[in-house]
Amino acid sequence: MTSAADLRTAFMEGMSRAATFVAVATTDGEGGRAGVTVSSLTSVSADGEQPSLLLCIHHQSPAAAAILKNRAFCANLLAEHQQDTANLFAGRSTTDRAERFDRVAWEPGEIGQPFLTGATAVFECRLATALLWETHHIIVGRVAAVRLSDNASALLYGQRAYRKAIHLAGDS
Repeated sequence: MTSAADLRTAFMEGMSRAATFVAVATTDGEGGRAGVTVSSLTSVSADGEQPSLLLCIHHQSPAAAAILKNRAFCANLLAEHQQDTANLFAGRSTTDRAERFDRVAWEPGEIGQPFLTGATAVFECRLATALLWETHHIIVGRVAAVRLSDNASALLYGQRAYRKAIHLAGDS
């Protein structure tokens, strides 16, 4: 039987092989301004009352607490050139959490949530529901606004490094 530690190690290695886009979840309001880099962001549905998306954030992240209190957030899908922004909001720099927004260009969206300038796509959302599952909050938002940049090249993360998508021969 596989030990819990071995299972976790194998799970982490397996998941590192799945390239995913990099996003920064940002929020502002009564709960404060906060942001965190996330790799767990996905569309839920384009149909229904409004389009919806889902993101997962560690329960100890100040950004999760702020999103839950503010009841709104932006999912900023980063462009290839925004590795520094990803590192900044992932806590990989010496910048204090409160100063992160001073180091990037941003503006408030239609419902007041921080849009990161240069992101390839930004989804401004109202919190629809949230569930604490073990160590992470699973957060579902109803999309209130979308902003698309002229740059459609998203920053990817896989095999424990930043990546970019390339066109494969024969792919149309």
